[in-house]
Amino acid sequence: MTALAPISWGTTYFVTTEFLPPDRPLFTALTRALPAGLLLLAAGRRLPRGVWWGRAAVLGALNIGAFFPLLFLAAYRLPGGVAAVVGSVGPLFVVGLAALLLGERPTVRAVLTAVAAALGVSLVVLKAGAAFDLVGVLAGLGSSACMATGTVLTKRWGRPAGVGLLALTGWQLTAGGLLIAPVALLVEGAPPALDGRAVSGYLYLVLLNTAAAYWIWMWGVSRLTATSVTLLGPLSPVTAAVIGWAALGQALGPVQLLGMAVALSATFLAQRAPRRPGTPPAPAPAEPAVTAARR
Repeated sequence: MTALAPISWGTTYFVTTEFLPPDRPLFTALTRALPAGLLLLAAGRRLPRGVWWGRAAVLGALNIGAFFPLLFLAAYRLPGGVAAVVGSVGPLFVVGLAALLLGERPTVRAVLTAVAAALGVSLVVLKAGAAFDLVGVLAGLGSSACMATGTVLTKRWGRPAGVGLLALTGWQLTAGGLLIAPVALLVEGAPPALDGRAVSGYLYLVLLNTAAAYWIWMWGVSRLTATSVTLLGPLSPVTAAVIGWAALGQALGPVQLLGMAVALSATFLAQRAPRRPGTPPAPAPAEPAVTAARR
């Protein structure tokens, strides 16, 4: 279920390039976050209380308000493949932060699968002769660090008693959107004129790509370990590569296919819960006597 979120995010590049006005990354980030947050806020019908005003602001800044602008800055300063590779180090950040803040001991398998996922993404998207820009690389690393920290803190703090995931996700998207709004206005000015194609693209981003996808992601964070959930992230660039091949005619050669296999294998292995050494399998529940007598 949680995998649906990064798969949805993998469609963002196609929708942005084919449907939306060019060179308006902050407006797009604002349009994704704030309407989706207000929609979920209305559906959840709960506002933060007490310490959760501050926590919602922190999570909104990390997961949305800082993450989106840094992500778009990296995308504009770096070739798409390089930006995806820089972003794929997020699971390594999570492994370290989960050990520090959640007490999840980093296992050899967790580290190896995180490295393998980054390697697989590199094979899928990285092109020969790709240029590196220091500001773009730092922005990409910053976006990965923000998302990793937000994921781990969401796991650490949980959510207040009686508050559903719709409200919690709405708090974060709204807070993040409000942080982006003044930056977008100062940097990009007034919103651009939108035609029907752009409106349909933004509706998709708001309703499915952001509101539904982030709600699913928060649902997964509440049920999976921080490392497991973040290692679903490679599904996003893999999805983008498949859409590029199917819809835009972009080539997928043997190296890209190998990279997909490596990234998907690492994602799958990260979801398998290891059995603790020396722990026998749980015994089967006793069969009711009535059922046994009927056999």
